[in-house]
Amino acid sequence: MGASVPSVLLPFSVRFETEAGIFEGAPHVVKGMQRRTPRIAEEIEDEFGIVTRYRRHPNGRGLVATDAVVDPTAYLAPSVYVESGARVGRAASIAAGSWVDREAVIGPHAEVGAAVHVGSAAVIGEGARVGSHSKIGARARIGARARVHADQQVRDDAVIADGTTDLTTAA
Repeated sequence: MGASVPSVLLPFSVRFETEAGIFEGAPHVVKGMQRRTPRIAEEIEDEFGIVTRYRRHPNGRGLVATDAVVDPTAYLAPSVYVESGARVGRAASIAAGSWVDREAVIGPHAEVGAAVHVGSAAVIGEGARVGSHSKIGARARIGARARVHADQQVRDDAVIADGTTDLTTAA
């Protein structure tokens, strides 16, 4: 019988015999060790053949590009996509089926409804609310505490002032 290799984690090991043979191993689980969930990346190829790697956000399990920044307190529903370079602030909430495009910013405490597309480099301010099935154009700016009601479309480069609730008067 060969020499046994002592456990690196435990100062001792135990030999025991079963019907299958003699085994040597640790008698118990080491205290203080943490169970770690493996980081599994998902890869998705776009229509141009560019592959983007995503990871699941711990709060809601939405998909986040590996170079996007999402605060751990933000909630992303499982079917949410956050693209490369995008940022999602503290305690923001993004509902099912929404897509945050490249370089977009969702401010702290902002709420984005279901099936919303936030365009490339768009900014949704702190505490702003965007209703379900809305489309925010590229480079659009939604001010702090502003409200975009459900099924609205905000054109590219539009600016909605802080606290605005009626888009008919927005610039």
